[in-house]
Amino acid sequence: MKKVLILSGSPRKGGNSDTLCDEFMKGAIEAGNEVEKIFVAGKNIGYCKACYACKDTGVCLIKDDMAEVLQKMLDADVIVLSSPVYFYSISAQLKAVIDRTVARWLEFRDKEFYYIMTAAEDEKHTMDCTLECFRGLAACLEGSKEMGVIYAKGVYERGEINGTPFIQQAYEMGKGV
Repeated sequence: MKKVLILSGSPRKGGNSDTLCDEFMKGAIEAGNEVEKIFVAGKNIGYCKACYACKDTGVCLIKDDMAEVLQKMLDADVIVLSSPVYFYSISAQLKAVIDRTVARWLEFRDKEFYYIMTAAEDEKHTMDCTLECFRGLAACLEGSKEMGVIYAKGVYERGEINGTPFIQQAYEMGKGV
């Protein structure tokens, strides 16, 4: 059994990438894992101010929900990062979480990463920068391994993801954790 943390970076609860997170979660639970999904937009997470007060203590001066999220990230064996593509990059909500890991980034060890991306565009290359943002975090964390990527293309309006092969892909990826 693994501890799986899903960080849903969609600003829309029930949006396309959030729905894929739910499918991943369903599969991972059925496979016997302990799974938690955090809807990042529902948390109070401020932006990193680059004051580096956290450098020696690991404690951020900003008192918000990030300390709790960061501890859950550290405790997880598996981290799922999910975001819609916004101007070829990730959502601001998820970017704030990634930047705030700076307080304890040296404590991360041997995490397995899965990436879920959704985009209105139908071209895979529109997700390149989004994927590089995800990979950029993992590259900074000791022993990280990329385990899977979902490129959900051609979905824009809420619910368009339903009935696509991406639903089954997310479920199967979760089941394979």
